[in-house]
Amino acid sequence: MLQTVDLSLALEHEEYKTSLIKYQVALHELAYQVYVQERPVIIVFEGWDAAGKGGAIRRITEKIDPRGFVVYPIAAPKGDSAVRHYLWRFWRRLPETGQIAIFDRSWYGRVMVERIEGFCTEKEWKRAYREINYFERQLVDFGTILFKFWLQISKEEQLRRFEARNVDKLKAWKLTDDDWRNREKWDQYEAAVNEMLLKTSTITAPWTVVEGDSKYYARIKILRTIVDKLILELEYDPFKRETRGPKSAQKKKKKK
Repeated sequence: MLQTVDLSLALEHEEYKTSLIKYQVALHELAYQVYVQERPVIIVFEGWDAAGKGGAIRRITEKIDPRGFVVYPIAAPKGDSAVRHYLWRFWRRLPETGQIAIFDRSWYGRVMVERIEGFCTEKEWKRAYREINYFERQLVDFGTILFKFWLQISKEEQLRRFEARNVDKLKAWKLTDDDWRNREKWDQYEAAVNEMLLKTSTITAPWTVVEGDSKYYARIKILRTIVDKLILELEYDPFKRETRGPKSAQKKKKKK
């Protein structure tokens, strides 16, 4: 699946700047509608090391009221999280109605890093596909607007970004020994990602694969995808400045 991604897609800087403003302004209005209509939103980011997850999150949140979102950087589980079911720490971080939760890495670690590094058994990570699909179905049935992004870059582009980080004093801290070790297992991770995309991209919760060799293109595709789906879910179009009004009863009522 990943082999079919066209990583040559790119945007010129001027087109990027114009589109960035357009979608950030739209997202600002839509984020307010998320609050007004009391819909929880979850945005999941997965991807290769140095694929641009942090840069994309920054552009998403740049124009949104900081009271309306939270970003969770997910690392290896510790303390209580390490001795409970792997989904427990994510259940605890689900957004309130009217709030946006952004996950920089997520529950998909079970079928990627935990699988590759042997932190769970084969039976456990194979069972996780079914558990994750059911978990996400519950979220959507409750009324959650769910986005899942996989940021795809080439192995050559990753190396270029690693080397650039290594000589940049402001970014060197981002590059760790784990990044280099993970790179050595590229083929294993690629196989795991392909299986993950195949088994967990559902009608309820589809994956959006983002062509990431061009950071400009990737950021705009992500913003456009979020804006387009929020327009449909919230029945509010910031580009037309005319709305049909929020959905009567709202999906969130299903919790009662």
